[in-house]
Amino acid sequence: MSTIVYFHPACLEHDTGQGHPERADRLRAVKTALEADEFAALIWHAAPHARRDQLLLAHPESHVDSILDSIPTDGLIALDADTILSPGSGEAALRAAGAACAAVDAVLGGQASNAFCATRPPGHHAEAVTPMGFCLFNNAAIAAQHARRAHGLKRVAVVDFDVHHGNGTQDIFYDDPALFYASTHQSPLYPGTGAAHERGVDNNILNVPLQGYSDGAALRTAFEDRIVPALEKFAPELLIISAGFDAHRDDPLASLCFGPEDFAWATAKLAAVARECCRGRLVSTLEGGYDLQGLAASAAAHVGALMKADAAQEQ
Repeated sequence: MSTIVYFHPACLEHDTGQGHPERADRLRAVKTALEADEFAALIWHAAPHARRDQLLLAHPESHVDSILDSIPTDGLIALDADTILSPGSGEAALRAAGAACAAVDAVLGGQASNAFCATRPPGHHAEAVTPMGFCLFNNAAIAAQHARRAHGLKRVAVVDFDVHHGNGTQDIFYDDPALFYASTHQSPLYPGTGAAHERGVDNNILNVPLQGYSDGAALRTAFEDRIVPALEKFAPELLIISAGFDAHRDDPLASLCFGPEDFAWATAKLAAVARECCRGRLVSTLEGGYDLQGLAASAAAHVGALMKADAAQEQ
């Protein structure tokens, strides 16, 4: 099969204002990195709009309407100190959520063994009823619920290695034992959630907080000792990665010390679990990462590992 990348230029039109870390240049850097010769085998698809019924899988109508009705016709408005809307934000957010659902359709439909959504705005801080942390709709949670509703899956897992805890995904998954969420993240750090004792309705939430300045060895220990065994026990039928690269050592918003090789290792580890549990079916969606060079190198390492996993799946 192949690795598919979902992208749309509309995701560059989400304007967060001068000096905001979640800016269009992030996505430009990722796209440029994935256009290198070594990624020539990637299949590029345009990210479609998410349908309203897909958004409603993770958010109530009041939330969806509040976001879309708040999109300005001119200028910028702030939903909170960090979360900004511009005239292009609505379409960008719909494309980001739509990409995640389309990636699920492609992977479960046998068009690809895995897929990466190179989109923005990110999603993992968006709770069921609250946009926050640069996030409007929760792309990973929408994708997980779409896999269940449209494809009849019973168990879906999300693993999140963004430096910030995905409070939104945890919020949406917390009371549903058929959804599993695992996160490594720096603590203490925004948004202040993700303590180890936050375990969900049926131990379906696994948080492994890491101290500032932890390096790739801490990531490997967290995965090998905690996350991979729990993931294998849950036995998902689809694995989704919230792929944030702000745990990179040069990122300005945090102080973990990972390198591209660590993200490649984590991706390969998760792909191996996907081969064991769910026929290699894996979808990844871009979350954070704010140092442009670190983001580009880390995203390239991540997608390179997905491509290697796809090749291994073919053998």
